[in-house]
Amino acid sequence: MSLPATIELEAEPYPFELTPGRCALLIIDMQRDFLEPGGFGEMLGNDVSQLRRTIEPNQRLLAAWRAARMPVIHTREGHRPDLSDLPPAKRIRGRGRTTIGDPGPMGRILIRGEAGHDIIPELYPLPGEPVIDKPGKGAFHATDLHSILSNLGITQLVVTGVTTEVCVNTTVREANDRGYNCLVPSDCVGSYFADFQEMGLRMIKAQGGIFGWVTRSETLLAALR
Repeated sequence: MSLPATIELEAEPYPFELTPGRCALLIIDMQRDFLEPGGFGEMLGNDVSQLRRTIEPNQRLLAAWRAARMPVIHTREGHRPDLSDLPPAKRIRGRGRTTIGDPGPMGRILIRGEAGHDIIPELYPLPGEPVIDKPGKGAFHATDLHSILSNLGITQLVVTGVTTEVCVNTTVREANDRGYNCLVPSDCVGSYFADFQEMGLRMIKAQGGIFGWVTRSETLLAALR
């Protein structure tokens, strides 16, 4: 059974008009180094359980999205092994003893091809699902994401992943500037910090949805059924 051309979803700050034929699921940076115990995120002193709670709702949403044969795109933040795409200002940010490119628990930190850079097995891409390797926080910066979406006729994005206040928020803002309507399921995005999680979502839906809409994955799942 095919989905309706348009589905009205309960969301904040007001209902979102989902157009299944023009909507893609964009899963941001669900990478081993960020989410798995013993990875770079935990090495920095973060509580990875705050991110791992997003895995199960993302699994359910991803399964439903695939069953509906709608486009899925994944992203990974990371850099070339020679660090030629790493700005010096990003590398020294935070003044940590261990930084991008250094040996970490799962290989060189945030380097493409290393074990920690890859997507967690629970949400691993299927063949044919594009994976965007991005050198920055936003998924549109220095990538071909906009071209891929344009070629697919996509005008809406359901954005999930980590972290809410950094890469998710940056990507939603970039998408907004490029004319995409973004819907963020609050239980499918996560932050290491509870207050950042709350404020990151509030900023997206503030002022009448200045950057997008916020909902729950259950609302999307009901629509996809």
